[in-house]
Amino acid sequence: GAMEALRRCAELALVRFAPLLASYVWQRQPFRLRYVPRRGESPAHLGGTTVFGDNVEDEWFIVYLLREITREFPGLAASIDDNDGEFLLIEAADFLPKWLNPENSENRVFFYKGELHIIPPLEPLEEGWALSAPCPTMPQALALLSTRAEEFLAAEPIRAALNKRIHGYPEKIQALLHRARCFLPAGIVAVLRLRPSLVAAAVQAFYLRDPSDLGACRRPFRTFPAEQRVMALVTFTRCLYAQLVQQQFVPDRRSGYTLPAPSHPQYRAYELGMKLAHGFEILCSKSSKAAPDAKRNLLSGPLWERFLRSLKEKDYFKGEMEGSAKYLELLHMAEDHFQQSVAVPESSDEVSPGDEILTLLQTTPIDLKELEREAACLPAEDDDSWLDITPGALDQMLKETRNESLPFTNEEEEKYDLETVAEGMKAFVSKVSTHEGAEMPWSSDESHVTFDVDSFTKALDRILGADSEELDSDDLDEEEEFGFSDEDDEDLDDGNERQEQKVSPEELVGSLKAYMKEMDRELAQTNVGKSFTSHQRAVSSVGAATSESAGPDSGAEAAELAPLDVDTNLVANLLESYSAQGGLAGPTSNILQSLGVNLPESTELTGS
Repeated sequence: GAMEALRRCAELALVRFAPLLASYVWQRQPFRLRYVPRRGESPAHLGGTTVFGDNVEDEWFIVYLLREITREFPGLAASIDDNDGEFLLIEAADFLPKWLNPENSENRVFFYKGELHIIPPLEPLEEGWALSAPCPTMPQALALLSTRAEEFLAAEPIRAALNKRIHGYPEKIQALLHRARCFLPAGIVAVLRLRPSLVAAAVQAFYLRDPSDLGACRRPFRTFPAEQRVMALVTFTRCLYAQLVQQQFVPDRRSGYTLPAPSHPQYRAYELGMKLAHGFEILCSKSSKAAPDAKRNLLSGPLWERFLRSLKEKDYFKGEMEGSAKYLELLHMAEDHFQQSVAVPESSDEVSPGDEILTLLQTTPIDLKELEREAACLPAEDDDSWLDITPGALDQMLKETRNESLPFTNEEEEKYDLETVAEGMKAFVSKVSTHEGAEMPWSSDESHVTFDVDSFTKALDRILGADSEELDSDDLDEEEEFGFSDEDDEDLDDGNERQEQKVSPEELVGSLKAYMKEMDRELAQTNVGKSFTSHQRAVSSVGAATSESAGPDSGAEAAELAPLDVDTNLVANLLESYSAQGGLAGPTSNILQSLGVNLPESTELTGS
């Protein structure tokens, strides 16, 4: 039935991508597909959850896998989310249709036939309909995808943003690995040969250790004593390697792990080996010493036989001779992948890494002489200069993230035109802002706004539940309540009289201007007035001095109160704020950079 078909699909998908999955080192948990039976509105499907920890690349690798699975199996549609919700939409946030928001995006976003599809609300209700449209149920969404998928293909910019993020897979997997030399106990080398993925659990155990974990490391190591150590090449992901390298750690003397002087040519290998050994010892100290044969049984059942047959058919072993070293290495990776992702039954608890390590140690003979022979001719380790990022490279990354392909220029060569600073700022201030934030002046939605006055006033009337005449008289009553009329007993008469007086717009503007001038005069003598730059500084001080004696009607002062130089004030204040940031991020640099204006890194700006 459907259950068998889905289970077969999962198995085929894991075989199909085994060459990628078998060599992949997961930070916390592997990618798994499980059969999930029907529950309520959710139909029977394949599903899985992966905790990806600190390595966000694991998450994007899974996105790539799901996209490819829907391409290989055209009957499947895939959706994915994480703690942030629909993170695929977050990645393409700049290009989403206006109607789509976190509340209405459920069951709308799918990979289907290898492309992203977004199902819009189907029946337009009324203005603003889409924002409150109910989400489709999963069966509805799948029915729509199977019949009308071509209508729902996501817009080109959305797909491009996603493809850019998962660009480079599957080759990128190898690029994100890092091989480094470690001076390790022979037991760990043997374990890692069979289960290369255990390196992640060991690094996590060391990296996230707490004082109680270290109890096992304050005595000679029981499982991995420091005496039998050999040099080996260990494959990490870049994330795991960085975690191991960056933490400062001094081993307890009783542990037996001593480090050579930092000038020693192999110091880094000793230090990495010591940290990794601590991780492995911590894992084994937490082990429950479960039955050592539990794991072996998995590799003798019919499921494994079928899996191995499929791998051979797909040329997973690349023509290597059965029994050769390379063949065995590929076989161990396949067993590892099978145990982690394929064979774990739906309900079973995961075997703890510590149990697994102890089981492997019991079943694997360790040939110290052989390991020492191999240590003598190890391949070169990878260069870890990627750990150090220069300021120039960081700026370049930031620019790429902001989608600017500006060539990196030398600060001295750039001309800083203060007019562009003023113009950019004005453009920003005049742009629309809402409770969700301000739009940048070049926002993608540049369509012209149409404004229908009649429908707007009708809408207002509906909201306020009153017609416009009532509104006017209400306003006047309210003015009286605030005490604009002097004598209380004339309130009613005043109200009636005022309704009969008509004030022309010209008069209104004239009185407003007079009011503003009066304010300017009063402010001119205060500190506030003196803090602004005017077009004619000398004249304005004369204006301030004479304004007290002169009557309000004297026309001379209108010219003497010089207009402010708005641009100069704006730029001066911006530069002052920028220099106060002291080279750190702050509101001025953030806004100006998002407007494409980069100020020089100099603090002597206030005088300019």
